[in-house]
Amino acid sequence: MSAKKTVKKSARPHSFVPFQIRELREKQPFTDADVAQQEETLLKTYSNPNARPMAVLFRFYRGHYHHLLLSALFFLIKTSPAWLLPVVTERVIDAITAGGPTAWQQVLFWLALELVLVLINIPTHCLHVHFLSLSTRSIEAGLRGAMVRKLQQLSIGFHKEMESGRIQSKVMRDVEAIEGLSSSLFSSILNIIVNITVALIAVLSTNVTVFFFFLAAAPLGAVLMFLFRKDMGARNHEFRAEVERTSATVVEMEELVPVARAHALEQKEVRRMTRQLKLVAEKGYRLDVLQQLFVSANYVVFQGFQILCLAFTAFLAIKGTLTVGYVVMYQSYFATLIAQISALLSLLPIFTKGSESIRSVGEILASPDVEDNRGKKRVKDVEGAFEFKNVFFEYDAKTRVLNGLDLSVKAGETIALVGPSGSGKTTVLNLVIGFNRPTAGQVLLDGQDLTAIDLRSYRRHLAVVPQNSILFSGTIKDNITYGMPGVTKAQLWEAIEAANLGDLIRSLPNGVNTVVGEHGSKLSGGQRQRIAIARAIIRNPRIILFDEATSALDTVSEKEIQHAITALSKDRTTFIVAHRLSTIMDADKIAVVKDGRLAEFGTYDELMAKQGEFYHMKELQG
Repeated sequence: MSAKKTVKKSARPHSFVPFQIRELREKQPFTDADVAQQEETLLKTYSNPNARPMAVLFRFYRGHYHHLLLSALFFLIKTSPAWLLPVVTERVIDAITAGGPTAWQQVLFWLALELVLVLINIPTHCLHVHFLSLSTRSIEAGLRGAMVRKLQQLSIGFHKEMESGRIQSKVMRDVEAIEGLSSSLFSSILNIIVNITVALIAVLSTNVTVFFFFLAAAPLGAVLMFLFRKDMGARNHEFRAEVERTSATVVEMEELVPVARAHALEQKEVRRMTRQLKLVAEKGYRLDVLQQLFVSANYVVFQGFQILCLAFTAFLAIKGTLTVGYVVMYQSYFATLIAQISALLSLLPIFTKGSESIRSVGEILASPDVEDNRGKKRVKDVEGAFEFKNVFFEYDAKTRVLNGLDLSVKAGETIALVGPSGSGKTTVLNLVIGFNRPTAGQVLLDGQDLTAIDLRSYRRHLAVVPQNSILFSGTIKDNITYGMPGVTKAQLWEAIEAANLGDLIRSLPNGVNTVVGEHGSKLSGGQRQRIAIARAIIRNPRIILFDEATSALDTVSEKEIQHAITALSKDRTTFIVAHRLSTIMDADKIAVVKDGRLAEFGTYDELMAKQGEFYHMKELQG
């Protein structure tokens, strides 16, 4: 007899949650397409800058209304024991009071009905949460995704004006507040509407006098809301603004830690942060006091009214108009009515906070300061010829940087931009990239105005090495191949060697997979800059921009990088901003920029022979 091999099945963990609910819970709720569609909807939602916060919130849920309806259905079923309990209590008390042969059967019937409704709470509650969370979390992911997408579209000027800490606060804290507002409003208001409706119908169907007594409670809630709403909105606005400022200050403090430590300024930074944190605490304290005053006023008014209701129904019972069971039922329903009105009023702080967050998010999503490439010509091939025609540029009416700059650059030329700080050299690079647009004049690429070109298609032919190398918290390989997933190992090492990184990477235990730390904190300034240069080399661009690319390098590495730059610049249009004039001797042309104009233009030898601005700058450097 052959032995049968027993295959042990993997045991599935037991769960009290019903099978169907587990399936819903384990199913992948969101797809990339769902989130992308949600992002598009949310971006369009803010197209009307005058829309009220609640109208904006309602539009958020387009495409999810069926989920909300299903959630509402299961919510009604799951909460049915609570709003039917006063009726069941009244029936049981009156059956016991009346006595008779059927009293016990009536009691059992009403208790059994209530028990059945209680038992089905578990599956209906899970389904209610499933459909509601599917909607709110989709909005949460879509809203953050929409903000990220919009941030990528907004101009560089917007990012310079808006501190990163404020943006972080909007993306995380404000979206969380909006999600909280959505969940609270849906669940709480639905519960409030159901309970108030059931209470009023039950009372109206039995005693019209008591019904009108119930109705008298509603205006009290309206008066309280009117008295507190304006002040609460203002306090929420002040608190939210202070939190954003504090978030920006914390980010700034973190970046300044090395500077503060190097100059023994730790206590100064502590005092600065302490002042800011005290301001947040003070704004929060004032908001808390106002909110709790509102809650206290709400409690006193409605509890007093409930005592009056008990006195009124007791008086009717003594006169014989009501039975004892009805007194209990009315008191239960009035307690429910008061609780629901109080709950509605308690939503005011959540509403004002969420509304303020909706406006805060709108500062990003509704911002018109975007780089709009719609309908513009896409470029497939770039030669790299540039012409600046009488270009003016100013950041504002008081800060003019370029004053009628004229500059012609042939395709494949290497142009060095030199001049004193603030003369406009980096502004010229930003105009070439398309970060800035001329206030007046034109910047032409291959004879075409840059403002008429889809800049995204143009920038695929562009590589930039900034003065301050920008790295993210990944590996060396990730940083070099950023945006180029198909790079081969041979291409990667060719760029590494060209940027003089080979010896460094071979000396590291993990090689190209070495993690660089936040902003490249585990590397020296020169190493970070060489990674940025390798990132530019591997893109094989037609146009290259170096903004003080060798400023962080030692003398030996600088010479080696200069050879790499010279080789890389061959047959490519290259702009180099440099303060060390000895590093630009191999440039085809040197443009001396002074006071926003082109002061001199020519080869190194021509400018030295001319003994003008460039000659004097070179003499000063020795």
